[in-house]
This record gives sequence, C-alpha cells and structure tokens, in this order.
Amino acid sequence: QVQLVESGGGLVQAGGSLTLSCALIGGSSSTALMGWFRQVPGKGREFAAAIRWSDGSAYYADSVKGRFTISRDSAKNTVYLQMKNVKPEDTAVYCCAARTYYSGVYWQPSTYSMWGQGTQVTVSS
Repeated sequence: QVQLVESGGGLVQAGGSLTLSCALIGGSSSTALMGWFRQVPGKGREFAAAIRWSDGSAYYADSVKGRFTISRDSAKNTVYLQMKNVKPEDTAVYCCAARTYYSGVYWQPSTYSMWGQGTQVTVSS
C-alpha cells in the first residue's frame, strides 16, 4: 500500500521561498496523477497544483500560477512543490494526494484516493 509523506513546511516571510516534498512510500507504479492541495481551518481543501506522473505535465490553480512549480523525481518517488514569492494568503496545511487514473478533473479533491497527513506552511507579513 502506498503511503504519502510530506515534508518541508515551516515559517517563511512574505516574498520568500519554500519547497515541499512528498515521498511515495511503497512505490509509484500505480500512480497516474499527483496533486498538492491546501487547507485552512474552516474551509475545504483548495487545489494548488497537479502533475502527471508519466510525462510531468503540470496543472496549476490561478492563485499560484507563476509562483509555484510542481515537479517529480521518478527515481526518488518524490513530488515537489516549489513555492516562490509566497504571500500571507498562502498560509495553510499543504497535503499531497495521488490517484491511479489520469482522466477527469484534476482539481477535485474527491477524485484522489491517497492522501498524506500534511505539512504546515505559515507566511508572515
């Protein structure tokens, strides 16, 4: 069974950078699409970015486009979210997620079957 383990969260000043990692423990052979979502207290999960495991095609929410970059290292079974020029409104718990198929909407949390426990990102102004 695949497990997702995030790391790299922390406190960063507005305008700074941070890189999150998500390790797929148990291999990636069944993984087709991986996503990063974020959540603040009292709100649902918000899509940030997704990547096709096979070819690295990436998709972004408008709120992070141009500032965040999602990538994957197949040899390390790891997905990254590089965050640049962060803003206070980026403060959230960031979770990675995975699913075994490509088709369908990629921004809908309910389409992902595997989730990590999340890592806190706090952006100070």
